[in-house]
Amino acid sequence: MIERKQVAVAAAVIFRDSARGREFLLGQRAPGTFYPGYWEFPGGKVEAGEAPVDALKRELDEELGITVTACSPWLTLSHEYEHAFVRLHFFRVEAWQGALQDHVHSALSWQQADVLTVGPMLPANGPVLKSLRLPGFMAITHAWQIGHAAQLDAIRRTCARQRLLLQIREPVMDDATQAFAAEAVRLAHAGGSPAVLNGEPALARTLGADGVHLKSSQLAALTARPDFEWVGASCHTADELAQAAQLGLDYAVVGPVLLTATHPDAAGLGWAALTALVAECGIPVFAIGGLDASHRQAAHGCGAHGIAAIRGAWAA
Repeated sequence: MIERKQVAVAAAVIFRDSARGREFLLGQRAPGTFYPGYWEFPGGKVEAGEAPVDALKRELDEELGITVTACSPWLTLSHEYEHAFVRLHFFRVEAWQGALQDHVHSALSWQQADVLTVGPMLPANGPVLKSLRLPGFMAITHAWQIGHAAQLDAIRRTCARQRLLLQIREPVMDDATQAFAAEAVRLAHAGGSPAVLNGEPALARTLGADGVHLKSSQLAALTARPDFEWVGASCHTADELAQAAQLGLDYAVVGPVLLTATHPDAAGLGWAALTALVAECGIPVFAIGGLDASHRQAAHGCGAHGIAAIRGAWAA
């Protein structure tokens, strides 16, 4: 058995906003390197004794001539190549100084995850593209509290303002609530947002949802990923997060981070505990519990993909 060397890599998802929308930067590997002609996220090897974030900043200076001024941890993935076992630490880079200069790649290209125009992607980087399609905000329904009509109006208004991931979570799915849920899916789709049902996969299909959101008890009993575009789960422990990642789920929701009206007797995890849980996680994580849009930057700093909210999702 061949023992492959272990390599740690820091990779950057460098974002910009353009007339086309949100874009990220890819570089084409040069001749004479492994996988020449393949496209990748900029970055490079983490040296001995070096923190991944420091390696990221050094590599972007060397490769692109830019100084990172705002970044946050995101995903940590592993990939086994013929020559090495690679551990990739992905960071979101939101701001930098300097003009981009191509020092090591054959070409650079700004891309969008849903309309990729270059290829092929480096194998280790390919799975990241779907995660980049995932909205950074999850809005969760509570029509059982505010009424179907009020919730549908809130969905219509909120989806008009931003793209989000709608989670339909209602404790009783009677005929009237199923009719509400079908309309909620329609409104989400009309606004360009995906919708998942917190419930049974069969009902999710009937309602036209894009996927399912699993309770932690459902996750524990799962042996294979349900066949939907988007599948996620509520997780409270590192073992549950590992199970979600092993099954190839698209995201996890972790919390409560702060005190919340939904679970008033549950002490919040706090930001430090969230950071510890999310570290080394291979799938995007939404932080939940007493959060709204004002907490998104704090969640990013902990390594979360974004935030999920119930009451905080529907504020004007």
